Amino acid sequence: MRKQIVFLTALLLTFTVLAACQDKSKRPSPTAPAQCKFSDGKTITVDYSSPRMKGRKIYGGLVPYDKVDRTGANEATTFVTDANLSVGSKDVPAGSYTIFTIPNPDKWTLIINKKTSEWGIPYKYEADELARVDMKVSQTPSPVENFTISFDQKGNTCALRISWENAQASVDISEKK
Repeated sequence: MRKQIVFLTALLLTFTVLAACQDKSKRPSPTAPAQCKFSDGKTITVDYSSPRMKGRKIYGGLVPYDKVDRTGANEATTFVTDANLSVGSKDVPAGSYTIFTIPNPDKWTLIINKKTSEWGIPYKYEADELARVDMKVSQTPSPVENFTISFDQKGNTCALRISWENAQASVDISEKK
């Protein structure tokens, strides 16, 4: 009996170590970074997992409208900045956050949350929200197969862009001096 317990404990420990060492680059939704650097060297870095469309209906299908989405796949998408920011009209101090979105056909909402190291969904972090910000939505000129978060920099402003399927949502972010 004692040998069985030792064996089962060792087996459980082995599986735990293997799961912890999983190579994230081999996932169906690989990790990806996005970064914007301001003129003074301060940055915004977003790390996310990038799912693929694979012929599926995304918005209004796989990703329902009017519900909180993990904004990528797997773990919650991280948003780290060493600058104090203005995101839309909301102040965001330097720090580490997670971001979520609420997609809709004509307007999205970006959620910036203080709780980090969380799995993406179900979303149960309302009490930890720092801000909810409106995002502009437009159609992409052609379908976007890979979920993508990127930044377009214009002077002292970084436009955060989320693109997938046939939708692109964006919000302007500026450094607060």
